[in-house]
Amino acid sequence: MSMAPNSVATAARSETRRVELSVWLELTKPRLAAMVLVTTAAGFYLAARGPVDFWLLAATLVGTGLSGAGSLVLNQYLERDLDARMERTAARPIPSGRVEPQDALLFGAILTAAGLGILSLAANPLAGLVTAVTVVFYLALYTPMKRWTPLCAIVGAVPGALPPVTGWVAASGSFDPGAWSIFGIMFLWQLPHSLAIAKLYEEDYARGGFKLLPVVDPDGRSTERQILVHSAALLVAGLVPTVIGVAGAAYFCVALVLGTALLAFSANAALRPSKDAVRRLLFATLVYLPILLGAMALDKAVS
Repeated sequence: MSMAPNSVATAARSETRRVELSVWLELTKPRLAAMVLVTTAAGFYLAARGPVDFWLLAATLVGTGLSGAGSLVLNQYLERDLDARMERTAARPIPSGRVEPQDALLFGAILTAAGLGILSLAANPLAGLVTAVTVVFYLALYTPMKRWTPLCAIVGAVPGALPPVTGWVAASGSFDPGAWSIFGIMFLWQLPHSLAIAKLYEEDYARGGFKLLPVVDPDGRSTERQILVHSAALLVAGLVPTVIGVAGAAYFCVALVLGTALLAFSANAALRPSKDAVRRLLFATLVYLPILLGAMALDKAVS
């Protein structure tokens, strides 16, 4: 038995709406946005004094999630011409033509503004300010700098390190030493992580016109040196929370093991450079962060 024309039309419209929603969701880079939320929640929990205020946590995560997703959309709007040249990004919604640039611009602006408003009003103005600084660094500094200088990696590490600070100040209402210790860990972690990605896709980034360090470093020595130096600094920074009293001895041991292991992967990638070594380093960075933050949170929970 065949479907009636009206039923067919209704089904077609429903399918179209589902496709449209999936495209808009794709534009927000859900996996990256989820990572922002995890680090924000970690900062909030670590700064909370007494029982966690779940309403305040929810407001912080909603505000951070919306502003973060909006910034990612606006980044893709600003880089749509470069994304169209690269194999790994040509299929994104804007360069592929599935979303019009002006629609993405409006969508990203609305999400970002809504997120900043929620943070400022439902959490506290300080959390809104930190996130506003994150947005400015990401869109006004890091995004254009990728076109003309490898120093963009240093600048880009700042907005990547600020979400846990947003969580911290939302919970505590102030900038404590603990907030800066987590900022330092996140800042230093991003250098080996982002440089490993750039190293793996250096030809594609060169084709896109990005001046990332591996693109302008033909023999790779400067890239390898930066990875090694920042991994060594990360090993030290990971121990600071125990030194300043934010975490205890159990966390210290976990951080020491994780930092040493990551440094070993970095040394291997620097001394015996190969695509496989860089992939292993990238995997190590992805393992390092959630375990470290989880150990810090667990240490607080049991102490």
